[in-house]
Amino acid sequence: MNSFLIVVFLYAVAGTAIALYARKIGIRDDVDYYIAGRNVSGAISALTYAATTYSAFMMIGLVGLSYASGVGAYGFELFYLVGTLMLLTYYAPKIWNMSKELDVVSPAELLGKRFGSATAISVATISLIALIPYTSIQLIGVSLVIEKLSGIGFNAGIAISALLIALWAFIGGLRGVAWTDALQGVIMISASLVALLYVFSMNPDFASEIPKLGDLLVVPNKIWTPSRFISLTVPWFFFALTNPQVFQRIFIPKNERALKRMVVYFGAFGLTYTIIVTLIGLMLRVMSQSGGFPAINDRDLVTPTLLSMMPEWMALFVGLSILAAAITTANSIILSLSSMVSRDLFKNPLAGRMAIIILTLAVAVFASSRPAYIVELAVMSSTLLLSTLPLVVAIVHTRFERGFEALITAFIVGVVLSYLKYPFTGLAVLAIGFSVIMLTNMPKRR
Repeated sequence: MNSFLIVVFLYAVAGTAIALYARKIGIRDDVDYYIAGRNVSGAISALTYAATTYSAFMMIGLVGLSYASGVGAYGFELFYLVGTLMLLTYYAPKIWNMSKELDVVSPAELLGKRFGSATAISVATISLIALIPYTSIQLIGVSLVIEKLSGIGFNAGIAISALLIALWAFIGGLRGVAWTDALQGVIMISASLVALLYVFSMNPDFASEIPKLGDLLVVPNKIWTPSRFISLTVPWFFFALTNPQVFQRIFIPKNERALKRMVVYFGAFGLTYTIIVTLIGLMLRVMSQSGGFPAINDRDLVTPTLLSMMPEWMALFVGLSILAAAITTANSIILSLSSMVSRDLFKNPLAGRMAIIILTLAVAVFASSRPAYIVELAVMSSTLLLSTLPLVVAIVHTRFERGFEALITAFIVGVVLSYLKYPFTGLAVLAIGFSVIMLTNMPKRR
């Protein structure tokens, strides 16, 4: 058997054992299954938040984006990190308290407590639609790596990924996922550092050769135009409050001290990981121009190509880190969507469990078509989810009781403008959403 397939098999056995152990401890209800009983430490909360956030998007998508577009990719990702830390610092304590006081499990359920069941159902439905593309990039990233390192086909990689995602989410719930995330977070950061050191060893004169990047060293340039930067970064900036898989992570720390540690530790992890990943892409681009690395048109193949050049043990380690990051992110998304199916759409725990299987199959079918680059798919999902932001802000800052109209209007605007490829879709969604929620909650004149 191919060495990487052996590593994948051992990884699958270990992950399944952890999921089974988490189940053995006991899953009494949805609170245990979906948010680990609201009893997770700060360090584990931070690592599961990081592992959920930083997926195949980083070592596949962002390396490729940095290779293709230069330092603008670093600014794009740093914009996300700064936005996330700002939003978590202010909003996370308030949302954490609300989730406990209202005894809610899913993000849609929290919004539904204020704006009604129709809004909760709509938020759940929108999340189901919007997160299929984002979840698919996890399978795409893993399958590209498996294809490169094992020689089996892309669709076979999709099947392996989908099986692990459904199996671990179904068996262990969030507790099992959080425990594996802690280990996988360490693997992710360690493997990225190993990859960076290897790339540097291939070209130790990188610092003196940086000028070869030319226009890729400045922003704006022909790739990172102002409109492109805005269109990609606006949805990313608000990711922490709009994407249910990370929004739900705010519910899980066991106390306020653990919540604060989650934010601080995640910030340190995120900054380190972002710097490492973008440096890998930039260094490979410099090497490509000097003939030390192949010229690659499909940017999602930059990391798989690098893996094929590494010593076997190193390629296995880095490949495993990408597999781990992608699987845990997909696990978290599928679990979060399942919680909304269980709590908001059907109000039936069995429906939520069945949704894990059905959603994973839908994601696998979508991923097999590989409809776009990883970065663009991720941003498209976050753009559609911006329609929920006015409601999240409203539950913290206002006493508004009507949110359904704003949610639906903003979502429709997002779908239409995304289809038309309007560069400022994210801004338009936010402008429409906030305007409608303000108008519909204005006091009526007598």
